[in-house]
Amino acid sequence: MKFGLKIALSLLLSMCIGGDILAQKTETQYLSGRGKDNTTLWDFYVTEGRQAGSWTKIPVPSNWEMQGFGKYNYGFNKEENKGKESGRYKHTFVLDKSWKGKKVNIVFEGSMTDTEVKINGKLAGEIHQGSFYVFRYDISDLVQYGKTNILEVNVAKHSANKSVNAAEREADYWIFGGIFRPVYLEAIPKDHIARVSLDAKADGSFRAKIRTEGTADRVRMQLYDDQGNAYGSAIEQQLNGTEAWLDATFSNPRLWSSEFPNLYRAQFTLLRKGKTLHQIEQKLGFRTVEVRERDGVFINGVKIKFKGVNRHSFHPESGRTTSKEISVHDVKLMKEMNMNAVRMAHYPPDNHFLEACDSLGLYVMNELAGWHGHYDTQVGSKLLREMMVVSENNPSIIFWANGNEGGHNPELDTIFFEEDLQKRPLIYPWAVYGGFETTHYREYNYGIGTYDHGHNIVMPTEFLHGMFDGGHGAGIEDYWKAMWANPLSAGGFLWDFQDQGVVRTDKQDSIDTDGNHGADGIVGPYYEKEGSFFTIKEVWSPIFFEKREMTKDFDGAFHIENRYSFTNINQCTFSYELRKLGRFGEDKNSQTGTVVSPDIKPYDRGILKVNFPTDWRSYDALYITAKDVNGLEIYTWSFPIIRPATTAEQLITVGNGTIQVSEEANSHVIKANGITYRINKTTGLLEQVDNAKGRIPFSNGPVLQEAVNNFKGFTITEESDKVIIASTFDKKESYNTLRWEISASGQLKMHVQYFPEAYFTRFVGVNFSFPEDQIKGVEYLGMGPYRVWKNRMKGNQFGVWKKDYNDVATGEVPFQYPEFKGYHSNMYWTEFITKEQSFKVFTDREDVFLRLFTPKEQKDTDWKNMEPTFPNGDISFMNGISAIGTKTQKPETTGPMGMKHVYYDFEKEPIRALHMILYFDFSGE
Repeated sequence: MKFGLKIALSLLLSMCIGGDILAQKTETQYLSGRGKDNTTLWDFYVTEGRQAGSWTKIPVPSNWEMQGFGKYNYGFNKEENKGKESGRYKHTFVLDKSWKGKKVNIVFEGSMTDTEVKINGKLAGEIHQGSFYVFRYDISDLVQYGKTNILEVNVAKHSANKSVNAAEREADYWIFGGIFRPVYLEAIPKDHIARVSLDAKADGSFRAKIRTEGTADRVRMQLYDDQGNAYGSAIEQQLNGTEAWLDATFSNPRLWSSEFPNLYRAQFTLLRKGKTLHQIEQKLGFRTVEVRERDGVFINGVKIKFKGVNRHSFHPESGRTTSKEISVHDVKLMKEMNMNAVRMAHYPPDNHFLEACDSLGLYVMNELAGWHGHYDTQVGSKLLREMMVVSENNPSIIFWANGNEGGHNPELDTIFFEEDLQKRPLIYPWAVYGGFETTHYREYNYGIGTYDHGHNIVMPTEFLHGMFDGGHGAGIEDYWKAMWANPLSAGGFLWDFQDQGVVRTDKQDSIDTDGNHGADGIVGPYYEKEGSFFTIKEVWSPIFFEKREMTKDFDGAFHIENRYSFTNINQCTFSYELRKLGRFGEDKNSQTGTVVSPDIKPYDRGILKVNFPTDWRSYDALYITAKDVNGLEIYTWSFPIIRPATTAEQLITVGNGTIQVSEEANSHVIKANGITYRINKTTGLLEQVDNAKGRIPFSNGPVLQEAVNNFKGFTITEESDKVIIASTFDKKESYNTLRWEISASGQLKMHVQYFPEAYFTRFVGVNFSFPEDQIKGVEYLGMGPYRVWKNRMKGNQFGVWKKDYNDVATGEVPFQYPEFKGYHSNMYWTEFITKEQSFKVFTDREDVFLRLFTPKEQKDTDWKNMEPTFPNGDISFMNGISAIGTKTQKPETTGPMGMKHVYYDFEKEPIRALHMILYFDFSGE
């Protein structure tokens, strides 16, 4: 009996202690789900559009359009913005009796937009206006404890306040309605900590402003590291009314940055006469943000170049309703592109996105909503404070932004500075403000007097608009060279991260980007990676490789630059692979090894020394992979060892059979090893090719592009092992020349010498005809697998690639990448796979581009700036290709690489001509 009594007393004591601890914490009860994939059904009624006029069920959180209700509308659709579409929600809940006597809040993390809340038929407070902000009502006196409570929420998709619509609803993005972020109840002791504002500097100095409610007399704070160990001594301070300041200095804190996102946990305890009344925790990072006028932005004393992107809260199936998993995924994907920053466009994100930026390491520009319009001062002041309360302590937030592109209300500026204990810089995106020049979509040479030689810190908050296959990667190499070299440049933010394509439940679940309005992303709606993804990854690599060719005298010493801000290169790891290349997927032989990481401090240069095996030149390609301090790939660089001339030697066949030569009315007919060629006597063009399997639909070439097709005076010469058909050079009449050689093996060699027609030209090369409906795919040796533009050459790897035919437009359904059509660089050989057979083309020349047909254009795209130009014909082999512009810029305004090619020839002599040498193997083997 005594033993049993002891157990009972022990259990009772532990329950009392546990209850006391629980009473000290903020308790939470979710009324909705936590996010996109975790929802709760509420009763719902929509007033207009689909399923209007009857009560049914809807998952919460969600945007009601994505659940089959109401109307879809994009922000430019102003008529829709004038609608009266609203939703009515009902839900019941029961509160535990233990919550009685506490302060009970109902919390909405986001609702679009005017939101009226009733508890048991009574208003919880004034209607909340503004979509992207956490707001709460004290419902302690409205709820019944231990009984069923009725929650009623009316949500108007468009606000009764015109300024809210101007800031949120009349913008360049999808406009949704509904309770799109979680809803929950919180129970707080009557005596509680209401708000904590922190400032933890890189030198270890720490300040905290504590605001309380109730009758407590003291507050205590203890820091803990990421292992749960106490860091430093506890700090305790007496309250001055309902407010207290905590000041301390900590020794040698591990600093927070995008490269090393070290976090601490602060535990705050509210006391009265030594008794704990309430306890909360807050994560923080020690770091200092400093703007030095006419210099730059410094984090922890180091000048930073922001490699950023704009990001909407978005998923194609759920609109603005996301999840913690999506947030973590998005941050990881940005860091995979070697980005270090993100701008919240154009409203505050989910709290879990900021937490992901804190823990994984991204610098954040958090933005008060506004597009080309802004909130009035009364509403804006309230919403700004709501934004501050939930995000002021996130160490990832480096900047605040007051609206976007003219959506700035200057009357709110003082609130940013008054509310933010850390006094972070305030940005006006698209404007010159606070020492920053943030003009959007500026041309490469924008404002010679005010930009390149100006006085403000230059940091475009949007640049290189990503519509179609331009923007983003096209031009970024030039931009980044200029930004890296300009001491006043703080980098910039690309527009934008993800294609805003919604799954239309009213259109057989098709994906809709509202024409080209939402198709601006580096990745597709489901994160499909466009070619620009890899261009950005290479250009923004924090390890920069100086150009290096694999010559016979190369000793393995690569000149590299450390473009990290805080990481020494010796904290990274390197490996190499030497590979012999065969057919696609074939492992002929490879050899791998590790590379000693050199000691190179941030922003310094040094040598990465690879100790190759003695037979390294017997391999075809070298790959070097760098990984960061977390073991994640920074980038894999590729270096061709073999050259096209060597590859051509391996593919050339001579043969010892006979060659038959005959004539038709207009053609020379040559037969060798079962292959028949017809070549026009006058033009020299290849008219027809047949082999034992039938007709090969490759003909009508070479037709010169951007050059005069003046091949004349053809002669035919028969030799023992080949037949030569060649034009006659004349400095005035036929300075471009064409020479065919047909060998006994049946192989055909073409040698064209030509002069571009214009001093400035978009592209140059030779064209052939090939019916697109006969191609199945290609396999080629060169840079791949993504197509390139003159101003987007980075991001591919040298190797053997196989591509099946597709006819897709970048940024449109089916979002299939890599695209088949377009320019491909550094071609050594290509096998064209037709519906009936295959044939191969190879070259002994370097820097040959392969053009595969003309890409499908994106619907509704204004091409006047982009100019994605392609030569005539179907298949081309080019010495120079065209660049591409963006939605807002022509190719030539994206930088030197976007400009036209420059050629000149004062004397049309063969030695000065461009050369295109191709070998054709039509044997079908």
